[in-house]
Amino acid sequence: MVPSGKPEAQGQPQDAQAWEDLYRSREQLFSGEPNGVLVTEVEGLPPGQALDVGCGEGADAHWLASRGWQVTALDISRTALQRAAAANAGIAWVCSDLAASPVPARAFDLVSVQYFPLRKDSQVLRKLLDAVAPGGTFLFGSHDPRDLAPEHSGYCQPDDIAQVLGNEWTVLVNESRPRVSPAPPGTGHTRDTVLRARRTS
Repeated sequence: MVPSGKPEAQGQPQDAQAWEDLYRSREQLFSGEPNGVLVTEVEGLPPGQALDVGCGEGADAHWLASRGWQVTALDISRTALQRAAAANAGIAWVCSDLAASPVPARAFDLVSVQYFPLRKDSQVLRKLLDAVAPGGTFLFGSHDPRDLAPEHSGYCQPDDIAQVLGNEWTVLVNESRPRVSPAPPGTGHTRDTVLRARRTS
């Protein structure tokens, strides 16, 4: 991904202190532009309650709020959230470790998970799917595994998520596509993988 308001998933630290150290190492870690997958997939959706997972410095959350969404933005880094909240947009900024914290069930019309380190063997995916309200959207974006080293195989890709969706879900998008913005310097990320699913009941 182009550095933006969201941490990259694969190859990044997993614990709170490591994320703090990463954010504190630079005055601004990401570009401040919303992720292309979010913009492409959400542009036409009616606004409602949105959960931005791993919000980083807040670019996606601010973009959603500017389009009428009521946003709850989660991140494990207090430094990232302080930067994100500097521009007050009526967003609920929440410091949370999803592995240890509950998420309200069926509360959000959109759950957006962009380049978030979502491990296949964790319970976090189930929490996030359960957070989607009937009629709501689950949106997941990541790097194409062909652009990643083998050690990143333990992280979710759209096919992994599609396999655990039940009959109450309709998969609308499950694909790999060229990135809409350049990859960060020194990386080989040329394509994004995208899953968009709607909860029907």
